[in-house]
Amino acid sequence: MTETAPQTHATPRRRLPDPPWAPVVMLVTGVVLLFDVVRVFLPSLITLYGRAGETDPASMGAYAALWFVLPFAAVPAARLASPRLVSTAGAVALAAARLGLQAADGGTPQLLLASAGVTAGLVFLYGCARTTAGTWVPAGLTGGLAGASIVHLALDRMDLVWRDGPLPWLAVAALCVAFLWSVRLSPISPAPAPAAVWFAFGPMLLLAGMYCGGPAMLAQDTGQHSAPFTALAVALQVAALCAAVVYTWTTSWGWTAGLFLVAGVAAAEAGVQGLPALVTTVALGACAGAAGLQAADTESAGRRGGVAVLGGMLVFLVAAFLYYAAFDTDLGFPNALVPVAAAALVAAVAVRRGLRHRTTPVRRAPRRWGSMALSIALLTGLVTWQPLPAERPIDRNEFTLVAYNIRMGFGLSGRLDLDRIAAWAATRRPDVVLLSEVDRGWLLNGGHDDLARITRGLGMRYHFAPAADRLWGDALLTNLPVAEIGSTRLNRHGYPTGAQAQSIVLEVGDHEVGIVNTHLQEPHGQAPEVAAIARRLAAAALPPGVGVADPRPVIVAGDLNTTPSDPQMRVLEAAGLSDPLRAFGDPPTSPAEAPVRRIDHVLISAGITAVAADAPRVPFSDHLPVVVRLRLDQARPGP
Repeated sequence: MTETAPQTHATPRRRLPDPPWAPVVMLVTGVVLLFDVVRVFLPSLITLYGRAGETDPASMGAYAALWFVLPFAAVPAARLASPRLVSTAGAVALAAARLGLQAADGGTPQLLLASAGVTAGLVFLYGCARTTAGTWVPAGLTGGLAGASIVHLALDRMDLVWRDGPLPWLAVAALCVAFLWSVRLSPISPAPAPAAVWFAFGPMLLLAGMYCGGPAMLAQDTGQHSAPFTALAVALQVAALCAAVVYTWTTSWGWTAGLFLVAGVAAAEAGVQGLPALVTTVALGACAGAAGLQAADTESAGRRGGVAVLGGMLVFLVAAFLYYAAFDTDLGFPNALVPVAAAALVAAVAVRRGLRHRTTPVRRAPRRWGSMALSIALLTGLVTWQPLPAERPIDRNEFTLVAYNIRMGFGLSGRLDLDRIAAWAATRRPDVVLLSEVDRGWLLNGGHDDLARITRGLGMRYHFAPAADRLWGDALLTNLPVAEIGSTRLNRHGYPTGAQAQSIVLEVGDHEVGIVNTHLQEPHGQAPEVAAIARRLAAAALPPGVGVADPRPVIVAGDLNTTPSDPQMRVLEAAGLSDPLRAFGDPPTSPAEAPVRRIDHVLISAGITAVAADAPRVPFSDHLPVVVRLRLDQARPGP
């Protein structure tokens, strides 16, 4: 009889349960990174690949579409490997691209990294649609959009990617680590979210970028508001973003969310400020919750969700291009219909799912969510607190004026140079700064508020004049007393981009000086209009019975798209204006990298003498600025 050696049985190692928060963190951080990359990709497409309109639009559109079509290669890749492997590969590439953008100093590397980052982000989302539990998807997607928008607001709408120094690096690295760690911990689920919520993400990204990234209660066509009012506006927007996440989770709006969304977007595009943007923000979250009702539990649903998210992002691309192309070409219909159509698409998805699943139980949000949202809103408002600079009269008759077309703040390298513009301008100690091509929040340019950032750096008050739309135009910055201010919309004369003429009366010492700040788009037709405005500004008389008034000294300045030899210049000269830069070397201003012609001007009337003038060679735009030191010789005393 043989003895059997005793067998030792190893105790099976218990696998720790997957953390329930991992899928939400993965989606939130992944969407934040993707939103970051998109905010770099779109302006890089315009300024680097498109060279601000020099490249054929068809070529530019084909380049953009390439990076949104490439992710469809993930469909066969998921069959050969696995959806989880595809998702992980996309996540790693997205994090690498985002870190690369932090290191890039503009130029071609920035363009290619942002392009690759978009593709990687879409591949990641495709994999998530195949593997992530449907319970977490609506809240994760909405949380990512809300988180990206809140961070954007807290950073004064100048994202970390445009900031130098170790702190932005540390923040981005921490975000990427949290993202990749949550990807590793997120389990594969046999019950993915319905394709509807994944398809809706693309249009939701467009609407979030257009309406959720700025303080909604602020009117964009006025001067600066007080610090408390501005902070309150930011806090309200952040509160709306937090409410969007809550309503995504509770799904308590049901199908009515779609109606509120369409109404909010339509009202915002009609020019109503404040409340419509807040309604749009909250309704987006409610629509996401409705679209994600009753997650499916089949593998085929996961495949549909993967293709749906890629299709929804194509909708994002097409809608963004259509909306912003209207400022350069005639589409044959108002571009306001584009975001309304995007909202209607999201609403249709939400209404359809909401009506089909009206019996779905309503979740209850924990009470602590409300206190957390209030704390986040108040903290963000305080972080963005910006006191209104004091008015500072001067007792001399000389002042320095800077006129600069800033090209939405993007320099020759494609970097957002708002802080550099402010730092350079401060060295010239200007009393008046006139800016053209000022962007207050176009998604196409990254959603930044050029004016708020530059004025913060200069410590000056601003007066904004919308031109193309309520967010894009011209501005005057000064701390001198302002006696009068207004804006006249110029006729288009067949040119699609809108233009205006901002007229200001400033008090310089004991005198008044009138300024017309404009950016002509069609000089042949618009130069006579500006000349007429200059005449009216100069002819302002003293009150009746006081006597005959001398003409008020007037300045016309900005990007006139006119050279000194063009016929349009003769029209302006006939209004009593002269070109002082001819006596200071007639410096060219365009293009900035190798200037050969001067289309940026500071024209002056009788009663003003140019003491000094130059066009400094700085790389912060595709134009050079014009800096002029002016003296009022025979200015009429103010009342």
